[in-house]
Amino acid sequence: MTTETVTEVAAGAADLSVWPASTRRLPHGGLAVGGVSLAEVAERFATPVYVLDEGEVRERCRIYRDAFPDADVLYAAKAFLSRGMARWVREEGLGLDVCSAGELELAVTAGFPPERVVLHGNAKSPRDLETALRLGVGRIVIDGPSEIVRIAAAVAPGERQKVMVRVVPGVSAGGHDKIRTGTDGQKFGLSPTDGSAQHALARILDQPGLELTGLHCHIGSQITEVKPYLVALRRMVGLMARVRDAHGVVLPELDMGGGHGIAYRPGEPSLDLTALARRLRAELVEGCAAARLTVPRLAVEPGRAVVGPAGIALYRVLAVKDTGGKVFVAVDGGMGDNPRPALYGARYAPRLVGRRSTAGIRAVTVVGRHCEAGDVLAADAELPGDIRPGDLLAVPVAGAYQLSMASGYNLVGRPAVVAVHDGTARVLVRRETLDDFRGRDIGE
Repeated sequence: MTTETVTEVAAGAADLSVWPASTRRLPHGGLAVGGVSLAEVAERFATPVYVLDEGEVRERCRIYRDAFPDADVLYAAKAFLSRGMARWVREEGLGLDVCSAGELELAVTAGFPPERVVLHGNAKSPRDLETALRLGVGRIVIDGPSEIVRIAAAVAPGERQKVMVRVVPGVSAGGHDKIRTGTDGQKFGLSPTDGSAQHALARILDQPGLELTGLHCHIGSQITEVKPYLVALRRMVGLMARVRDAHGVVLPELDMGGGHGIAYRPGEPSLDLTALARRLRAELVEGCAAARLTVPRLAVEPGRAVVGPAGIALYRVLAVKDTGGKVFVAVDGGMGDNPRPALYGARYAPRLVGRRSTAGIRAVTVVGRHCEAGDVLAADAELPGDIRPGDLLAVPVAGAYQLSMASGYNLVGRPAVVAVHDGTARVLVRRETLDDFRGRDIGE
């Protein structure tokens, strides 16, 4: 597939600031990403469809590697994972953070080295742990006391499994209550405040089949300021010093998790990655010097910040309705492929593509096709006043936590994922079909 000739300005304009760097304007209101016309993608692969810019993903991986040259960068697979995505991440030198046997096995079948994988999860199933041990994951992050005995009992005689402990550092950060995970009173991690973290650490050190390599924390998601990370790091270093004092063990690793915030709409803030890397390193060196600790190897776990801005969701308008003083623009997708607005009140900036309009802009509510009043994709979208059925809408920053949280509601079927790069388009994940639903439904 090739695009129309590029004749207009590239993506430096303010209204394209959250789009992939490869975005180019085309004649007649079109846009190209990765050298491929979005209108052509919609025509060839049907809608709804998700477009993923391979070059954008790879560049963001490189930016992280450059920002953290002496640290481990682990891509958070929960943001979006496919075999193609796993290959890109592997080739760019990142590790992988997974939270299920499914994510782990998919990555390994794509050639991802299991020793570069870290397994997370607050409720790891027997299959999760069996798969992790069988494949030889690099680290298992212990999230609760019951996991200690379960993992230790499953380790083969004479072998040792490297583990870390997820600690709740008492830092509240994140873009929504449902994604703040750094304080007590939620399901993740172990707290130093009530002593559960220290108790777990002592128990792990007594297990001959477990090798405690370090501490882990994840304070939240969509964090756009550096300060919460610095506060969390200080507290983690303090706990590492207490482990040294109590047990004579110097832990060699510190994983500060992810949660790095991005802009979903023009003008919104995002986390300054360069500042984060510089200040984390300085704080770590200073804190360890004060505590007379050897500086541990740092790790970070970006997910959204790697894949989010690389994705575009394409929808076809099915209906336009003016009722009760509001204009509703209904599309052929919705909360089935993007539950984030319903879950977190996430806000997006849809754009008309493939047709140039001279009509004035008006505020509309873009809604999905599902049988829920809360199936709203964009409550305050600014679109041309002549928006009509058949028009194509593109929603940028759609790469993270959309398809990875998609459902089969109304048996609509999850959209395809199409990768674009250097003027070509190819399917990474095929569209879910009625045959898929029928194949699973084996009862009478």
